Amino acid sequence: MNASPTFEELRALDAAHVMQTYARLPVAFVRGDGTQLWDTEGRRYLDFLSGLAVTSLGHAHPAVADAIAEQARTLLHVSNLYYNDAQPRLAERLDTLLGGNGNVFFCNSGAEANECAIKLARRYGQANGGRERYHVISAYASFHGRTLATLAATGQPQKQETFQPLPSGFRQVAYADLDALSAALDERACAVLLESVQGEGGVNPAPVEYLRAVRRLCDEREALLIIDEVQTGLGRTGRWFGFEHSGVQPDIVTMAKALGNGVPIGACWARRDVASAFAPGDHATTFGGQPFAARAALAVLDVMDAEAVPERAAKAGERLTSALGALPGVQEVRGLGLLLAAELAPGIDAKGVATRCLEQGLIVNAVTPSALRFAPPLLVSDDEIGEAIAILARVLNELSEVAS
Repeated sequence: MNASPTFEELRALDAAHVMQTYARLPVAFVRGDGTQLWDTEGRRYLDFLSGLAVTSLGHAHPAVADAIAEQARTLLHVSNLYYNDAQPRLAERLDTLLGGNGNVFFCNSGAEANECAIKLARRYGQANGGRERYHVISAYASFHGRTLATLAATGQPQKQETFQPLPSGFRQVAYADLDALSAALDERACAVLLESVQGEGGVNPAPVEYLRAVRRLCDEREALLIIDEVQTGLGRTGRWFGFEHSGVQPDIVTMAKALGNGVPIGACWARRDVASAFAPGDHATTFGGQPFAARAALAVLDVMDAEAVPERAAKAGERLTSALGALPGVQEVRGLGLLLAAELAPGIDAKGVATRCLEQGLIVNAVTPSALRFAPPLLVSDDEIGEAIAILARVLNELSEVAS
């Protein structure tokens, strides 16, 4: 048997054969278990990023692994030209979580879920308001994906500039600024697209009253409200979906990340009358809702139900928030549940802190130049939170000593 490749061998392979679109950190992971990861050198890490909020049940969860293995031996894929026995059952589960009276389109990622939402909103808007009703209003600092349409909806000009000209019909306004949204929401707008918590934008929760006012404004202007729950959905914020904190009911909800716990799957849910704007042939995907991915998602939802993950995330989030806020060098903690950002004191570089944490066995990332993002598995233990806090405290203390 050949020995497993070393890190340097993997890095050389990557440099030679993989498109260099990522500024990777110098570690290669080869095994995971719960909140733990191990690299090629056998070093152990605490994963407090969950592959960017994906592995919400932790790595290699046995119930999900068993379901995946069984389905792989049974039926991996059939075309969406035919029915399969997992896709409609998964749609029913998601529809129930979202209050019922809706339909689901399955895809492979969050960007694809948002692409579906945008196309559906345009189809609905033009059917009900004329050909010019296709504009989508989103927020600055938002992130909705990297396809051309979802990039156009993303409120980060630095990410857009390289790929201009982008598709037309997208406008951004300041997040949580109702007056700015009201001014932009004219008769050409078919939808407002918002995150309940801006994840990539710095972990910025939408104020409760803002989302409620946006819902009322959309009703008044006859525009759809799309909530992007790709990073926040399925328990992470302490509720099944982040918008539930405000009590609003969106017209369209997108999700992905946690739905497959690592198996690529995304979903776009829409109110039934909105979903009916799509006719056969309007939208499609080869892999979306295939038996393999749908079965993985069903297993994920089974575990989430059994473990009461929203409640667990809320309680663990309170512990993590309190512990982070007590650390010297942490100026503020924001977020909901187990999607948190620790804003560091002036002069502390978040990227440098994240790199030092990685060296000491803790995975977090710099979501802004001054803030660290924490998104551990929703089943994280008190002891693991304590260990993570101890590592971060040590790193901040070391940096403070160097600065002094």
